[in-house]
Amino acid sequence: QVRLVESGGGLVQAGGSLRLSCTASGRTFSDYAMGWFRQAPGKDREFVAAISWNEVMTNYADSVKGRFTITRDNAKNTVYLQMNDLNAEDTAEYYCGQDRTIECTEVLTSWGQGTQVTVSS
Repeated sequence: QVRLVESGGGLVQAGGSLRLSCTASGRTFSDYAMGWFRQAPGKDREFVAAISWNEVMTNYADSVKGRFTITRDNAKNTVYLQMNDLNAEDTAEYYCGQDRTIECTEVLTSWGQGTQVTVSS
């Protein structure tokens, strides 16, 4: 059983930045790709970004390319999401998950409590 704890969300003005963190316990962290997802009110959960187990490959949703950067620290069992130039459309609850590949088509973990990001315009 893997437990994921997201943190780092908050209220930020449009154009601002936030850095999200997700710490995992349980299954060997470094064996899997890690992804970030988000869910806005009334919408389905959507893929945001993913990183391979060895940090060599990354994958981003078109909506965040050039603004968000995903990194990981396997020694700390933690994945990060640096979010720059935020806009109102980025407002959502953000979640992390483990997957076998950076396409993140089969998330292996249960969703954590998430961390709320609210961007004011």
